[in-house]
Amino acid sequence: MGALPVYRWRLAPDGYATRRQLRARGLRPGGQDVAAQLERPRRRRGPLVAYLYRIQDAKPVRPMTPARWAALAKANRARRTCPQCHTDAGYVIPASLGTCVPCASPSTSLRSA
Repeated sequence: MGALPVYRWRLAPDGYATRRQLRARGLRPGGQDVAAQLERPRRRRGPLVAYLYRIQDAKPVRPMTPARWAALAKANRARRTCPQCHTDAGYVIPASLGTCVPCASPSTSLRSA
C-alpha cells in the first residue's frame, strides 16, 4: 500500500471531502479507503490530521427506517433513566455521576425550613 497524499489545511483539491463534509451533502464514504489526508500544524502535540474521501465514490446516506428510529429513541431513553431511582431525568445522565443529580448528591437536596 502506497503512502497517502498529504495536503495542508484548507488546500485540498476539489473532489475530496471529510466525513463531516460528506454527511453535509447527504453522502457517506460507502466502504472506500481513505484517499488523502489534511494536516494542520500545531505547536505542541504534532499535526492535526483529517482524512479525505473521494466525493465521486461516496454513496448516499441510508434513510432512517421506523425500526431505526425506535431503536434510537429507546437508546436515548436509557441514557436519561437513572439506574438508582428509575426516573427519567430529562437529560443525559453524565458518566461521571452515574446517576441523576438528586441521587448523586442527596445532601444538597431541598431541606424543609
